Amino acid sequence: MDAGDGLSPAGGLIQRGQEGRALRAPVLRGDQAFGVNLRLGGLVPWSSVDYPGRQAAVLFVTGCPWRCPYCHNSHLWAGEAGLSWAAVRGFLETRVGLLDAVVVSGGEPLAQATAVHAALVEVRTLGFATALHTAGVSPRRLQTLLGDLDWVGLDVKGPFSRYDAITAREGSGAAARASVEAVLRSAKPHELRTTVHPELLSDDDLLTMLRELVAMGARSVTLKNFRPTGCPDARLAATYRPWLKPELATELRAIMPGVVLPDG
Repeated sequence: MDAGDGLSPAGGLIQRGQEGRALRAPVLRGDQAFGVNLRLGGLVPWSSVDYPGRQAAVLFVTGCPWRCPYCHNSHLWAGEAGLSWAAVRGFLETRVGLLDAVVVSGGEPLAQATAVHAALVEVRTLGFATALHTAGVSPRRLQTLLGDLDWVGLDVKGPFSRYDAITAREGSGAAARASVEAVLRSAKPHELRTTVHPELLSDDDLLTMLRELVAMGARSVTLKNFRPTGCPDARLAATYRPWLKPELATELRAIMPGVVLPDG
């Protein structure tokens, strides 16, 4: 996932509070309990930032078909499981009345859409609101989940023409465009967000992206600074530089008044 998501460290659970904590979680058996065969890499037991306005637990599923070079959870790409759904559900049962919601993040949840859907149904039976962090790798799979979601955080990598270069996967831009359309069409509460590294996205790229999103009906996108922690590309981590200049901020706001810009 893009910068802004975290993961529990090996051997324990920690609260949300720092970026790029994408370490391996301990293996707990019973991963097909309750009929949910979900491969999970970790759990953050409490977060106040992954679902706006809600206190949430965050589940990190494994597997992702895209290879974005700034991903700080790249160890989840391969799909190795570290937590069982039985253990996670048992934990969630102890948080009924204490947490508002459960967020499914990754990795890429749409890589396990059937199992994620089953998990969302169970989460809702416990009384939690549900949220998804996704890059929209499969609009068809995303569409099947929208009915059981209360909020969606959708990563937008850049202008759709730049997707193949950023994700290292042909056709990813078309999938992302259709996913953005599906989320906007659903009228579900959502956040579109973009991680910015100036070597991957130029000023013109950002302006083009906002024009594309506005034309699709989007009113806001949150632009986030690249963070080097956990980045698998050492060159990107070493070459990041501040990118938001006052002139660019003015141009971005002229295109999309609701754009959310980083502080620096």
